Amino acid sequence: MQVVLLERIAKLGVIGDVVDVKLGFARNFLLPKKKALRATKANLEYFRNKRAEIEANNQRTRKEAEKLASKMADTLVVLTRQASDSGFLFGSVRPADIVEGLSVQGYRISKGQVRISAPIKAIGTYQVGIVLHPEVSVNISVRVMTAQEQTGILEKEVTEEN
Repeated sequence: MQVVLLERIAKLGVIGDVVDVKLGFARNFLLPKKKALRATKANLEYFRNKRAEIEANNQRTRKEAEKLASKMADTLVVLTRQASDSGFLFGSVRPADIVEGLSVQGYRISKGQVRISAPIKAIGTYQVGIVLHPEVSVNISVRVMTAQEQTGILEKEVTEEN
């Protein structure tokens, strides 16, 4: 099926490209999320008439995403989990956990924007990608620790303040 893209799609194309995609991908993802239009004569004409408006809207949202990315660049999300003595978690850290940690800090993102390269299943600090716009992403740090480690850090901070 041929579609005309209304926004940049990774590994597919940029705004205005007419690309061939599988029917299911178009019907289940691109068309419902308004990321593309079927490449009919009427839709191509509509796109030509609205191209400047679509590109201006894309630039505006990209600038907003870049501002948010600059604020989020040094963000650290601390998650407390239960772990074995060897440091392996009972379960794993999910994108929803990271979204919750970011919401506590005042950032509103969805779990679909979180890109974890490999499952987080051990204590430690990890880099996690956040896609704020198809053209803008930022890496944040996620620190996974046990409740005992967090208690020790808090006690250390309290004694340093006194």
